[in-house]
Amino acid sequence: MSQCCISGFTWNGTPRGREGKLGKHNAYVAGTANSGVAILFLHDINGWKFVNNRLLVDHFAKEVDATVYLPDLYVYIPTYPCVALTAGSLNGYSYDGEEVDEDLMANPRKIAEFDFMAWFGRQNKDLRGPEVFEAARILRQELGFKKVAAIGYCWGGWVAFQLGAKGAESIGRNLVDCISVAHPSFLTKEEIDAVDVPVQICAPENDVTFTPELKAYSNKKIPELNLEYDYQYFPKLAHGFTTRGNQDEEMQRVGLERAKNAAVNWFATMLHLR
Repeated sequence: MSQCCISGFTWNGTPRGREGKLGKHNAYVAGTANSGVAILFLHDINGWKFVNNRLLVDHFAKEVDATVYLPDLYVYIPTYPCVALTAGSLNGYSYDGEEVDEDLMANPRKIAEFDFMAWFGRQNKDLRGPEVFEAARILRQELGFKKVAAIGYCWGGWVAFQLGAKGAESIGRNLVDCISVAHPSFLTKEEIDAVDVPVQICAPENDVTFTPELKAYSNKKIPELNLEYDYQYFPKLAHGFTTRGNQDEEMQRVGLERAKNAAVNWFATMLHLR
């Protein structure tokens, strides 16, 4: 991850969903359970309260006809984003994570000071992966959704792939029916090798996290796995455009709308027509 993961724009709009719970996690939820379809929204570094993420949840709920859950995967504690927290308690509330301040995107000094590797050390795969698998298990096994998908942005991309992995050793096995990711961070070739459900990738041209090498590897390997695969390429756009793009700049607005529509069409097909 790099500065591109925390730069960008906040969109206009008022989220229409509700705050609730998904297991032990706070969650923003939109839609009803009537369709029997759920989407697990795996957020980027900006977290579950970021207005852009919530607006996307609203779109997916309405346009896919699904119940969409955006859980707090970092354990919400409001904090100055450059302060490194260690595990402990605040007012009796256990925490091991933090929410990144939306103001960070508009403050070059804060962006420059942000310690990405320290942040990821607190949000690493071994720590957060099992929590996401449990959230997906609840959707499938306790809440009884017949079809479940995962969509992951930036940090959420790697865990979407893990949820869709094959093999008896995979904690996420049989918990999701398909995945969609956009500009994934920390994704490895091994995670690509292990995927076993239909995959959609939205990939901008300029991305230091989902590199040209990983793009090429995905486009070679996933079809070899005999999986349904939708690769959406966005020339001249950069990492983060799907969740933090500038709506006032035409190329970015068209790109982020196209990415949203691509995910809607993907989920409508995979969750309702299969």
